Amino acid sequence: MTLLTARDIREIAADIGLRPTKQKGQNFVIDPNTVRSIVTSAKLQDHSSVVEIGPGLGSLTLGLLEAGHHVTAVEIDEVLAARLPATVEKYGKSAEKHGQRAAEHGQGAAAADETANFELVNADALRVTDLPTDPDALVANLPYNVAVPVLLHFLEIFPSLESVLVMVQLEVAERLAAGPGSRTYGVPSVKAQWYGDVTLAGRIGKNVFWPSPNIDSGLVHIDVTRTHRDPEQRRRLFGVVDAAFAQRRKTLRAALATWAGSAQRAEELLRAADIDPKTRGEALSVADFERLAAAGAAQGEASTTGSAQS
Repeated sequence: MTLLTARDIREIAADIGLRPTKQKGQNFVIDPNTVRSIVTSAKLQDHSSVVEIGPGLGSLTLGLLEAGHHVTAVEIDEVLAARLPATVEKYGKSAEKHGQRAAEHGQGAAAADETANFELVNADALRVTDLPTDPDALVANLPYNVAVPVLLHFLEIFPSLESVLVMVQLEVAERLAAGPGSRTYGVPSVKAQWYGDVTLAGRIGKNVFWPSPNIDSGLVHIDVTRTHRDPEQRRRLFGVVDAAFAQRRKTLRAALATWAGSAQRAEELLRAADIDPKTRGEALSVADFERLAAAGAAQGEASTTGSAQS
């Protein structure tokens, strides 16, 4: 597979009349070495089924195909989506011809036509609930403006996912990977870490993008370990997390008053979960939040049973 260079990116953009906008979070990777580094950082199994969100002009798409993976690309922009198959065909066949020439000179086998491993879905990633191929990995350069919602949506909707590697704004990457007690630890941290082990996998500078963003980017890797994802358990947990961080400066007794029904009831549930009511949300681990959500659910079930018996 021949990967896109800075010149290729600009030529394709000019051909389709594209002028990247900050509103759409359009920053295209123009360095093939960076693309290959991202694919390596994903730590994918051989011949993985990868879903890529926001493929843009195809830089990362081609890198994933080059590594032998099946790629389902989800692109909301109709102009970009219309052009992407032609890019995959052109650069895939370019590599194929190069491989054939090499084989003729005794330099190895011909490369395969990569188009067979490529599928395109022209849709809003936040609304996608089904894909033509079940993905076992998510690898993407996510638009900054919707990075966290898209990531959490795909983790929720596609239980087949086993690993994730996304490139996001560095500040967001640090927030996702932050641990309890950190000033950057918050709602995205807990929700992402509920699905598995979240780690920073690298830092990407501004100069490998066109146009160059104002800030650096970070790679976030998620080893998805939660194979059983009860929707009701997730809903309860995320509700507690949202409430706990809605007022970060307040103690959990005060912050969870509305969620629990009163500050006194919040304190009772916190103590039932073995959590100090004077603690703030940023001090709690995912396991702590799970115990608290379970305590709230148990109390709710007890109340319902008591009402029914009376």
